Amino acid sequence: MYQDSVGHWYCSFVVPTRVRPLPETGRVLGVDWGVRQTATTTSSAHDLPHAEHGRKAQARLTRYDRMMARRRPRKGQAASKGYHEAKKWRAKTYAKIARQRRDTGRKWAKKAVTDHDAIAVEDFRPKFLARSSMARKAADAAIGATKKALIEMGRKHGRDIRLVHPAHTTMDCASCGARTKHALPLSERTYTCTACGAVSPRDKNSARVMLVRAGLNPAGAEGVRPPGAPLPEAA
Repeated sequence: MYQDSVGHWYCSFVVPTRVRPLPETGRVLGVDWGVRQTATTTSSAHDLPHAEHGRKAQARLTRYDRMMARRRPRKGQAASKGYHEAKKWRAKTYAKIARQRRDTGRKWAKKAVTDHDAIAVEDFRPKFLARSSMARKAADAAIGATKKALIEMGRKHGRDIRLVHPAHTTMDCASCGARTKHALPLSERTYTCTACGAVSPRDKNSARVMLVRAGLNPAGAEGVRPPGAPLPEAA
């Protein structure tokens, strides 16, 4: 049992869980995490845009920070009622943002799990972004929480969730498997394979690489050309 910064009390219980299988769909999904878009998948209908809950609440948080700064007590003095109120409002805003992020992640995970039998997920560890210029936006994207929700939802409904190591996923070609000789800068959003000539959005290519690395048949993914299938004729 513990009390959070808002004053709410929580307690945890350990209970047995049951798997609730969903009907088979015959489809698979590849998931690539990002900062501009939280999740890019092999199915455009299942992409997860960046909700930016933190950015939308930034004005209120800045206001409460200023209120706390003006009312901050001197060393050795007790804090005023106004200071405690501003601190509580600030904590409530952060708690609301956290709830919104979890809710967005769970709803997206439920849709992805319902519509696909197997999902190849980038095993992304966002810790390395903590000291980068993208730290704030990466935290607002809540990649870790969304990934956790997807894994838990897949386990609950008996889906096959496969974690894929993220190394070189942006450098490999999903069509022929060739790897570029240099790392692609973040500003370059289109992937062009010098070996087979395949051209696709960078994140979409990475999502398809997830399927290949996970050993899933890309033919079961929306918009992915099965291995050996002829390229579409130019119009």
